[in-house]
Amino acid sequence: MEKNRLEAFSDGVIAIIITIMVLDLKVPHATELADLNPVAPVFVSYVLSFIYVGIYWNNHHHMFHSTRQVTGGILWANLHLLFWLSLFPFTTGWMGENHLAPAPTAVYGFVLLMAGIAYYTLQRTIIAQQGRDSLLASAIGKDWKGKLSPVIYLAAIPLAYASPWISNGLFVLVALMWLVPDRRIERVLMKRGRE
Repeated sequence: MEKNRLEAFSDGVIAIIITIMVLDLKVPHATELADLNPVAPVFVSYVLSFIYVGIYWNNHHHMFHSTRQVTGGILWANLHLLFWLSLFPFTTGWMGENHLAPAPTAVYGFVLLMAGIAYYTLQRTIIAQQGRDSLLASAIGKDWKGKLSPVIYLAAIPLAYASPWISNGLFVLVALMWLVPDRRIERVLMKRGRE
């Protein structure tokens, strides 16, 4: 099957996720800068989640650029990822509205963990379909960031009950690891284009 519909659907879902998150930002009914203080935690959690959604969209784009065709398994693995991403608006709002309280922060970390697992599952499903010598398999290599991220999320979830600020610091750390677009696929594409 062609991949165009999967990419268009995924792009649409991700755009809706971002739209829903921004709609949770409530405008204060006052005119002073100090009146923004109550919405600051919601805004900060929105910025973090926006960065995460952007990272997933960027890497999803690169991953499917290296994918020739999709199968039913790839479609389901992609829906699995979109399911966890679709929970970002809820967990973002809950964490922000409750000023980084332990339970909302832990649930936010759990959703980040599950999205990471779903992305890994999608990646492995594509490699299984396209083979170990595929462009994607060559590009991801040892994938240290993909293996380290879930470990950090697993540490951050229980830490949310001791210090939500440390948990959020770990979430920021993972986002910073992935913030620079993954150039592995681009490098492999350019290398194969020269051969």
